[in-house]
Parts: sequence; C-alpha cells; structure tokens
Amino acid sequence: MTVQTEDQIRNTIVMKPSVREQSFVDRRQSTGTPPGVERRQFSNHYGDLSLETQELATAIDQYKLLHRRRFITYDEMLAVIKSLGYSK
Repeated sequence: MTVQTEDQIRNTIVMKPSVREQSFVDRRQSTGTPPGVERRQFSNHYGDLSLETQELATAIDQYKLLHRRRFITYDEMLAVIKSLGYSK
C-alpha cells in the first residue's frame, strides 16, 4: 500500500482531469433562451381561479421573474399584494 502526500493527490487531481470532467457541458451558460426569459417546465393554469386570484397569481409570477426568484418570502408576497392596491 503506497501512501501519497496531499501535494501528490492535489497534483493528480488538478493535472490529470478525468474523461468525465473533459466531456462536461455547462448548460447554465446556454444561448438557447434570451436573457430574462425563464424556461418553465409546466405552464401556469389560472382558468379555474377567480379574477382577483388570477391577478394576484400573475403579479407574483411577474415579481418572481423580475427578481429571478423561484420562491418568495412572506414579506415579498405582502409587497406584491400592496402593489396591487390592497390594504388592511
């Protein structure tokens, strides 16, 4: 059993990338979609909702797209609701 030093291990990893690392394609830098457009897996369906609920859902979706957020906090949701003119 041979014991390698940390430098030998580091040099092996850094100097000789595996075939798997060489064939890696970074899809996050894809040029297929224009900037600012989010690719969604499922389409939104607001047809069964009331008009007010549709308005809120659309406003939240627009907020998430604008701020590049997948999920929003309660504070952000309250800000969206207030931006629609609702008050307590």
